[in-house]
Amino acid sequence: MALELTDANFQSTVLDSEKLTVVDFWAEWCGPCRAIGPVIEELAKEYDGKVNVGKVNVDNNPNLSVNYGITSIPAILFIKGGQVVDKQIGAVPKSVIDKKIQAHLS
Repeated sequence: MALELTDANFQSTVLDSEKLTVVDFWAEWCGPCRAIGPVIEELAKEYDGKVNVGKVNVDNNPNLSVNYGITSIPAILFIKGGQVVDKQIGAVPKSVIDKKIQAHLS
């Protein structure tokens, strides 16, 4: 299951982690976010132990959205070593996200 990321736990869970972390910025009212939600959950299961996969509800965590310049959702950030190494804006097929994860695992 994808981690629930918040303003409070983002530093320790994402920025301090050695692992690649896939962060889905979403909101309950966002149709494309709801469409990509099951894909994020599948990736969390498939990469369990190798990659952290989490979700940030932009309505509940406005500081993170501002800090990362999130202006449209869904926005998926790929963070490694505390830095954003890639991003994907909008709902895309699972294969697109999977390819980006593979590129940053090596």
